[in-house]
Amino acid sequence: MVTPFRYTASAAQVFFGSGSLNRLAEAIAGQGGKRALILSTPHQKAEVERIAASLGPLAAGLFHDATMHTPVDVTERAMAAYNAAGADCVVAIGGGSTIGLGKAIAYRNDAPQIVVATTYAGSEVTPILGQTENGQKTTVRGPGILPEVVIYDPELTLGLPVNISVSSGLNAMAHALEGLYAQDRNPISSMMAVEGLRALKQALPQIVNAPGDIEPRSEALYGSWLCGTVLGAVGMALHHKLCHTLGGSFDLPHAETHAVILPHSAAYNAVAAADALKPAADLFGGSLGSSLYDFAASIGAPLALRDLGMKEADLDRAAELAARNPYWNPRPIEREAIRALLQSAWEGSRPR
Repeated sequence: MVTPFRYTASAAQVFFGSGSLNRLAEAIAGQGGKRALILSTPHQKAEVERIAASLGPLAAGLFHDATMHTPVDVTERAMAAYNAAGADCVVAIGGGSTIGLGKAIAYRNDAPQIVVATTYAGSEVTPILGQTENGQKTTVRGPGILPEVVIYDPELTLGLPVNISVSSGLNAMAHALEGLYAQDRNPISSMMAVEGLRALKQALPQIVNAPGDIEPRSEALYGSWLCGTVLGAVGMALHHKLCHTLGGSFDLPHAETHAVILPHSAAYNAVAAADALKPAADLFGGSLGSSLYDFAASIGAPLALRDLGMKEADLDRAAELAARNPYWNPRPIEREAIRALLQSAWEGSRPR
């Protein structure tokens, strides 16, 4: 018998497939937009300027300073740019940093959001905003944070560097894996989680071998959409708490940190959530933490926090912060056990 559950579907509209970028003007107009502020990181400035030029007067202004972990001071500058441009919506073109900035603007002024996703972050389909202020990253959740429209055009990901593709894909997989044992999981979210994991497990090694092949790029975007949708439908637990702590308080890179922590957080919860994680264990084979570690190593993912700039002397403080006000987790959050997990992740050793 199916256990009673509640499932809330995402209200976002999705355009998926090669050439979908051509529907950006339609998407803006569909939200009643006439003057969009276009957002990006400095790295994507040139590409985004070309896209903005194709929109004509629909592009009211550009803001190129989207920054990892969504610092509040950057959001305040973007809000000033939004008002100066007389904008009535935002278009975020990029990955998690840019999408986060669009969410932060919408959180403050309820602007309609259109996202053109160019990585596998998955955050474009969640009603969750993580923002950083005074050295701490906090999250807020609400329907107004969810972007109204998402465009997935795999042609835009053909130039995504392999190392970023790998880290971004593992970041998305972390959403799905944690969704499998979420306290409020349901059969629909679990089905999407397993399918998202399957798609990315298949696509990422192919992208490593042939980055310009459109088929695995399309499969990876499909998987990231599913994984992000799972994160948007259920609650977060230990894995995301650790990554938010390491990113917000120690300025570690977002996707790479998710990639390093994933095998260790899976191993931490493997026994307590054995039944919920069984589909993932069957997919990867053997012990889930070790299997994920081997998978990450096989595609060249980062494996050690020390390689991301984390200092060993900061591990005690990180464990303290992670154990403070913890998210719900299937296994109790024990400070000493978390400290041991972080030591293994810092060294890049196989999960214990």
